[in-house]
Amino acid sequence: MSTENDPRIVLTLDAGGTNLKFSAIRSNRLLAGPISLPTEADNLDRCLANIVRGFELVRQELPEPPVAISFAFPGPADYPAGIIMNIGNLPAFRGGVALGPFLEDKFGIPVFINNDGDLFVYGEAIAGFLPYVNGLLEKAGSPKRYKVLFGITLGTGLGGGIVRDGELFIGDNSAAGEVWLSRNKLDPRVNAEEGASIRAVRRVYAQLAGIPFEQAPEPKDIYEIGMGRAPGDRAAAVEAFRRMGEVAGDVIAQALTLVDGLAVIGGGLSGAAPLFLPALVDAANAEYEGTGGRFRRLIPRVYNLEDPAQTEAFLKGEQREITVYGSCRKIRHDPLQRTAVGLSRLGTSEAVAIGAYAFALRRLG
Repeated sequence: MSTENDPRIVLTLDAGGTNLKFSAIRSNRLLAGPISLPTEADNLDRCLANIVRGFELVRQELPEPPVAISFAFPGPADYPAGIIMNIGNLPAFRGGVALGPFLEDKFGIPVFINNDGDLFVYGEAIAGFLPYVNGLLEKAGSPKRYKVLFGITLGTGLGGGIVRDGELFIGDNSAAGEVWLSRNKLDPRVNAEEGASIRAVRRVYAQLAGIPFEQAPEPKDIYEIGMGRAPGDRAAAVEAFRRMGEVAGDVIAQALTLVDGLAVIGGGLSGAAPLFLPALVDAANAEYEGTGGRFRRLIPRVYNLEDPAQTEAFLKGEQREITVYGSCRKIRHDPLQRTAVGLSRLGTSEAVAIGAYAFALRRLG
């Protein structure tokens, strides 16, 4: 379904523990906003009042009424029912709040709520990384095309999502793509989020630099140290991001064994890709050592689309022609089993908004 020229308007929200950012989307583009209000995370009355007020303020800027409200909200949640439950950074919703039905009563239009990782990947599948890669393949004259996109967001936590053939895969318990619970390759006692998140980068840097965790710089500063542009322990900074890349790459490999598609990366830490993306791709391309010898971690080879040489090899593939037995007819195909990893082409926030917009329109028909 193409949403690029759809004239309908959808209200969206980027909800966090500190701020609520409201906007309106039409034809995959920002139409109104963003308008920011405090979350009031520990007071349900004030939080809900600000959510209503934010949507009302955006609605006042619109040339015509919106057809739906669609946004990401932290879980756990029963997203299809619109019920938000017991979340750490929004204690006001502890015990369960029917946020979707509440907003439907207030505004009289359908309300759709999802996980931010899901909507990020959906936005990249609709208007970002997936069409970008398929466009490159078409331009290169390759017959290869992709319909499946897996993605992760690297930030305060480790989010994930899966899209197949234009459909967001949510799961029976609204819990598909929760890759933060994958096993941590470098420390199997804990989950992957403890190795691929802001606190993970800070913790490793502090350990290697010999300083308390509380004194560790923020990841953006650790990145500058690792790039040699700021004072600090450069070796510790480089290793902190390398380890994050190794953990995240193993998570991506685990997911791709099931979904077999492209992989996109977003979130606040994605800007440090020069320090972690090579290790991520190496981890996804790693080998097992079995009784019969070594074999690949994944069937398809993983290419880094932020590396021009790897991009060229990915696009080239191994195109050849096969003659149909008993005839002169030839079929062109590309037998190289491959996939690619790259960064968001939209930016994480825009991808989430477009994902929310597309999800609403698809449900509305």
